Amino acid sequence: MAENIVRTKNKFGVPFESDSGSGILMPKLKFRFRVTFTDNFGESGRGLELTQNVVNVTRPKVAYEEVVIDSYNSRVYVAGKHAWEPITVVLRDDIRGTVTKQVGAQNMKQLNHFEQKSPIAGSDYKFDMTMSILDGQTANPTEYWSLEGCFITQTDYSDTDYATNEPVQITMTLRYDNAIHVAGDSTAVQDLEGGLFPAQDLSNTTEKA
Repeated sequence: MAENIVRTKNKFGVPFESDSGSGILMPKLKFRFRVTFTDNFGESGRGLELTQNVVNVTRPKVAYEEVVIDSYNSRVYVAGKHAWEPITVVLRDDIRGTVTKQVGAQNMKQLNHFEQKSPIAGSDYKFDMTMSILDGQTANPTEYWSLEGCFITQTDYSDTDYATNEPVQITMTLRYDNAIHVAGDSTAVQDLEGGLFPAQDLSNTTEKA
């Protein structure tokens, strides 16, 4: 009886000349993510509260300058210096004030507004952070971005309003020196019926963006 079952799932998706298609892969979903900060952010040892209160985060963007080379009748272009664009992280302001204290402590690291003193070196206040994409089944990421040399360029403490039910939020704009894209080690996404897309160990695969 099983031999007479008609299967059509491989007909979905964009067809190729060699076959009728191989099905549609499960997309990464925007709400399955995790943001972690190193202990150098604010007060050390309080990173879990920040991770639990992240609302959204923008992913890295990189732009390259164009270098024009004029030669005889032609003009060609090559890539020049690159620049990573700032990202934003939106946090819920929890009732204990943990997030506010952490963000405030980081701002004070960058400039002590009471004493009007600034740090001597960037390493005194810069921190690293990781943005992971999760599969919804395990804590292992399918991929992640590692951002190095981060610091806050703008902090928006939002507003309060008698007419709304929304939580108070804090929005940080972050500048960073470099971003590394790394394939994760999740093995949850695979074809269960025979290996069209077998799980792979990607834990040692690294790609610089």
